[in-house]
Amino acid sequence: MYQKFIINQDGVLKFGHVYLHRELLKHGEKCIYGGGLWKIDESRGAIMLYGRSFDFGTPDFDYLRHIDWSGVGGNPHPLFFLPHWPDEDIVEPIFAKAEPSLPERVVRC
Repeated sequence: MYQKFIINQDGVLKFGHVYLHRELLKHGEKCIYGGGLWKIDESRGAIMLYGRSFDFGTPDFDYLRHIDWSGVGGNPHPLFFLPHWPDEDIVEPIFAKAEPSLPERVVRC
């Protein structure tokens, strides 16, 4: 088993210990925003995300809306992406973004 993650169609980042990224999907779910691998970095007290999914491609964190911590024990941790893995000198912080607001409707009387 491998420590892998995906970002599903709802923008939920899901962690797990699986052989294939698609094993992280529930029935009816799709992974359109990619995935990769993760590891815990004890020195940083963070989870490091890196690589890509052979099934679903490179992760697109622009669509990340929620983080499901259940696959890593249920406790939130700082998240960082290693864009040039295995080089760990450059890290990008990862955050779930708020849902984009809907445009206000103008009602004319």
